[in-house]
Amino acid sequence: MLIASYNPQELGDALIVILAQDTEKQAHTVRDGIARIYDPATEKTLGYNFLKASDILPNVAGQGQVTLSADDVAALNQALEAAGFASELEVPSSPFVVGYVKSAEPHPDSDHMFITQTVVDDDQTLQIVCGSPNMREGIRVVVAKPGAMMADGKIIWPGVLRGVPSAGMICTGRELGLDNAPTKPGCLILGDDFEVGSAFDFDRGNQLFKA
Repeated sequence: MLIASYNPQELGDALIVILAQDTEKQAHTVRDGIARIYDPATEKTLGYNFLKASDILPNVAGQGQVTLSADDVAALNQALEAAGFASELEVPSSPFVVGYVKSAEPHPDSDHMFITQTVVDDDQTLQIVCGSPNMREGIRVVVAKPGAMMADGKIIWPGVLRGVPSAGMICTGRELGLDNAPTKPGCLILGDDFEVGSAFDFDRGNQLFKA
């Protein structure tokens, strides 16, 4: 996974790149304007802060999450290597995909949650606990896979909901930040013309609730 964010008003010219979930203890090493954040117990890289981002990516812009191209990732890797770090960044695939709910069983410790088995990309099936009142098997939905950053800045990580492991989130239109999405609770149910496993098209999604 790779999540990149840029907020010059709050953080200056710093590109924040997240590669893994935070750990209880963290350490960091700074070289040539790049900070590597890692888990000292395992040496696993958690992320990088590129403190002079515009020197590496002259066209970097935005306010929040930014999408990095293959050329952007290559430039960041080149900067990492020049600073003596591993060039370990990979071009991210979309963390928002069209999913298919194969099954939706009642949660044993909740009167409104369901334990779903949901097919995403690469024929992978994720167990996702969902509390949407319109949840049922046989529907197509939008899945935020682990590592996805939501419209409000929240990052989705694997977790446990009332004792049941859950990997990802089945989304509502409002959680996705879609135009004119209704406020009533319930996941966004897609039509059969959305291909299971494909990246969710937000431009197309913004047309779903047009008056």
